[in-house]
Amino acid sequence: MRYRTLGKTGLKVSEVGMGTWQLAGIPWGWDAPDEEESMRALYRFVDLGGNFIDTAWVYGRVDEPGDKASKHSAEELIGKFIKESRNRDKVIIATKIPGKNRKWPAWRGTPISEVFPDKYIEEMVDSSLQSLGVDSIDLMQFHVWQDDFVKEDGWKNTIQKITKSGKVKCWGISLNDYQPSNCLKTLETGLISTAQCIFNIFHQKPTEKLLPYVKEHSIGLITRVPLDEGGLTGKLTLESTFDDELRSVYFSKQRLAEFIPRIKNLEKLLGPEAKTLPELALRYLLSWDEVSTVIPGTRKVKNVDANASVSDGRKLSKKLMDELKNHAWERNFYVDLDPSLEKDGYIEK
Repeated sequence: MRYRTLGKTGLKVSEVGMGTWQLAGIPWGWDAPDEEESMRALYRFVDLGGNFIDTAWVYGRVDEPGDKASKHSAEELIGKFIKESRNRDKVIIATKIPGKNRKWPAWRGTPISEVFPDKYIEEMVDSSLQSLGVDSIDLMQFHVWQDDFVKEDGWKNTIQKITKSGKVKCWGISLNDYQPSNCLKTLETGLISTAQCIFNIFHQKPTEKLLPYVKEHSIGLITRVPLDEGGLTGKLTLESTFDDELRSVYFSKQRLAEFIPRIKNLEKLLGPEAKTLPELALRYLLSWDEVSTVIPGTRKVKNVDANASVSDGRKLSKKLMDELKNHAWERNFYVDLDPSLEKDGYIEK
């Protein structure tokens, strides 16, 4: 495993991290997984040199009526792993505070007092510390954001107080999906050390404004959804069906008809530089020096092995990177879950 510096935090993170959205199951999405396999995946990840684990308070928690309960939240599973393995000094833990109003994304015009009130920020930090069983969190991220929040000072004073107490070392923002520039004014405060965004072969919008900014200002960049919710695994067909709400909408019959031809075109690029679509997708991201770490969602040992194998220092050639520009496909399937998102300007132009 190779390592990169996470911006001005100075932390050396594995360039392939571990996303844990599915680690304990998603109440309204995937069924709860085999927790023993999830634990084995965590052990294997660290054995291979992985040290950056990204999670969130909401992962695996029952937070709404009708949600399906998991035995443990992702934070609790990670805490169990840390306690059993005694590997706290070998891992960098990043987690997230959900908006108090539980709205994804953070809506324009909603005051930060409804999303991240000061006392609530403190309470959620304490809750994550307890779930993880640690004394300090390496990176605490706001799970949603609007750049207009920068106008208020309460959150700024609160996070500085928490940092001074030693409970959190660094702060970051997990950006609204498909809004990679909805943070630039906030980053100018100097209080935020990292940005996390969706970035993959299809969604290349972050290269326009966000990547140049993080490079110039030493902001750590964490890239999520590298395989486009599974679209870039190479496993989909026109007949694919899903039981969970997220993927059944994301990969509806209509969407699959759009997806499959694009996947077939990408497969034509496979060869010496990347033998599989997942390898191509991960190497594409790691070919950008601005990317600190990529966090594919992982809960199986075999996927940990496959992901980690890409961290070998080989970048895609300029010729292939230039060709991949032609495969950008800016769209937002999440709008199908809530059409009002499009009216809100949810897709960044």
